[in-house]
Amino acid sequence: MTNGRTMHTLPGSSQFPTTRWTLVVAAGDPHRKEARSALASLCEGYWYPLYAYVRRRGYAADQAQDLTQEFFIRVLEGRYLDRADPEKGRFRAFLLTSMKFFLADEADRNRAQKRGGGTVLSLEFSSGEDRYQREPAHDETPEWVFERRWALSVLDRVVEKLRNEFVHHGRPEHFERLKVFLLGQSDAPYAALAREMSTSEGALKVAIHRLRKRYRELFRQEIADTVADPGEVESELRFLAAALTRK
Repeated sequence: MTNGRTMHTLPGSSQFPTTRWTLVVAAGDPHRKEARSALASLCEGYWYPLYAYVRRRGYAADQAQDLTQEFFIRVLEGRYLDRADPEKGRFRAFLLTSMKFFLADEADRNRAQKRGGGTVLSLEFSSGEDRYQREPAHDETPEWVFERRWALSVLDRVVEKLRNEFVHHGRPEHFERLKVFLLGQSDAPYAALAREMSTSEGALKVAIHRLRKRYRELFRQEIADTVADPGEVESELRFLAAALTRK
């Protein structure tokens, strides 16, 4: 990966059972609390690609923040979910298409109006704008920006989930030392690292193998959570790879 980001390695493909995308579709039912919670989690995890999309459409930072916040509030209220078809589509495509409809609906307003009920989602817009300002200067379309940011968000979420598992087991320092083996830096010296971690080189290799295996599992599950059909996991993996390598 270029532009100052470390190269992530995409895991291989797999098949999965019914996923949270089905719950997303069901979130329009106010009695499905589990579905609404799953939807909120996905929105909080994938808001930045849409924010970057809106900014690339030419909206100022404050406008983009208001629009993105209002959009996700409406999604959580059940708006646009009638367009979410569990038999086809991906959460990624659903969000982008719905945002386009939303922006068209808001075209006559100078800026979006925040809702009186207060912030529903914890979206860190200040850090999001900092990230956007560090985006490479190019003439790519808003859709291209969205797709690449989406792919990076998937990778970031998976790495963060893996880090949290190490933290939960009281070994955050192990993750910080071993994560280089997830990020395309497999030439790291095993012997030296084993000495630093007070373990044998053989034990270190076993730990790295387990880390990569768990990374692949979490990655595939993250993909499965955003597609309608388990059979679409492989095509979504190909999309991510293409989005990350596209020039």
